[in-house]
Amino acid sequence: MGYPEDHLAAGEQLLINARPHWKQLISSALIFLIATVVATLAYSWLSDSSLTGTGRTITLWVIILAWLAIAVWKGLIPFLRWFTTHFVITDRRIMYRSGIITRHGIDIPMARVNSVQFRHGLIDRAFKTGTLIIESASDDPLEFSDIPKVESVHKLLYDELYNELHDEGSG
Repeated sequence: MGYPEDHLAAGEQLLINARPHWKQLISSALIFLIATVVATLAYSWLSDSSLTGTGRTITLWVIILAWLAIAVWKGLIPFLRWFTTHFVITDRRIMYRSGIITRHGIDIPMARVNSVQFRHGLIDRAFKTGTLIIESASDDPLEFSDIPKVESVHKLLYDELYNELHDEGSG
């Protein structure tokens, strides 16, 4: 059993387990690629330069450390943040978990959800993603950005809320 199945209650059914849309990683990937090209050009320049000895070694280490810092800061960390973020819907609740070292999350029981909205602009529509806005019983609305197939998720949540209300009314 993997995440989130090991966090479900007995009899609880998983409906959706999604990470944020991969479009979150585009700018980080571009910065990483640009940094790699710049580091490669700098190394090529260093190889052709007349710099020798300690100056050459220090310059090489500056190139390597600068590239490594950018690779970790704009490549690895955003990827890990994306990879460790989960948006989960079950037949009983909505769960959101994120974080690499320090994790945080929220659970919203279906019975406490008052309304569900979505929002997506032109770029989001092109990527079939958007922001899901959930208003629960006494809290400010919660916004979950970059939810893949946000309109389908919105419909599923609406159906679940309708079923929950229908079940309460007949029971």
